[in-house]
Amino acid sequence: MSSQTPSLEFSHFPVMLSEIIRISNPKKGGLFVDCTFGGGGYSKALLQFPNTKIIAIDRDSYVISIANGLKKKFKNRFQFFQLKFSQIESVLKENADTIILDLGLSSIQLNNLNRGFSFKSKKNLDMTMGLTEKSAQDVINNLPESQLMLIIKILGEEKDAKKIARNIVKARLKKKITKVDELVNIIEKSKIKNFSTKINASTKTFQALRIFVNKETTELINGIIKASKLLRPGGKILVVSFHSIEDKIIKYFFKNFSKNRSKPSRYLPEIKNDNFSLFEEYSNKVIKPSKSEIKRNNPSRSAKLRYAIRSNKKFIYPSDLVKKFKKYLEIEAINV
Repeated sequence: MSSQTPSLEFSHFPVMLSEIIRISNPKKGGLFVDCTFGGGGYSKALLQFPNTKIIAIDRDSYVISIANGLKKKFKNRFQFFQLKFSQIESVLKENADTIILDLGLSSIQLNNLNRGFSFKSKKNLDMTMGLTEKSAQDVINNLPESQLMLIIKILGEEKDAKKIARNIVKARLKKKITKVDELVNIIEKSKIKNFSTKINASTKTFQALRIFVNKETTELINGIIKASKLLRPGGKILVVSFHSIEDKIIKYFFKNFSKNRSKPSRYLPEIKNDNFSLFEEYSNKVIKPSKSEIKRNNPSRSAKLRYAIRSNKKFIYPSDLVKKFKKYLEIEAINV
């Protein structure tokens, strides 16, 4: 495991790093939480500013050796915890100045074909990011067709989900599906070839399985709620998302729990309860990578950065956020 990490570390590009630095303004110093440490790109950049302290979190054991290197170099300013970012409360004992979440699959995960994240792999189906109970192999071989269809349709936004789920079940009756290329073959046979798109036929199904296996939507919702509770007034939460489900959740949270939130309906009275404003006025501005960054690091092309500034109002649990995205939470709660 550790022998693969150094080369993968150097292939890692932190997405929109200059924008993250500009918005978070580490020149002033303060406590920063890097909730998705990965290859350590954000943490390393933030540590170049002498008055910063970093708490880094990642569920993936593959990044521990990278984190250990930073601990040796910045032992009084850098701490690392192998945890899910929804467990942020267990390590953050004071309010943070900035909390950063990069929700993308890191190159350390994607480029290691043994882990089964890439549809280019011929290895075992896995897709576990760490601290995970079940693998993608467990999911596709054990869940009934109706639940597989739901996962692929809702979490992958895949229009051919019904056919893909049916063909997975047919295939596993003959032989257990264990390899990535076996699943890719099933998906490709289930979809009509679309010559107008460059998106691989397996992309959406793989997205769905990865999200389900790692409970990514549940993690995101719980994580951003806890992050907003642990930010100091004026502190910033920055989130880089990579697909529409993530961006919908972030946009809804920042927009509907800010001081300038709009009414749910024009027929309803104005919302007067300013105490429920977790964030200052939100501009709803999406920041995207520059053309030069996309040229240097093509996977960044789908990234979107949003950020919000914590208000001075007391934290109140945003139950409407959980209600709004209940269907995703219910799907991820399916037992395998």
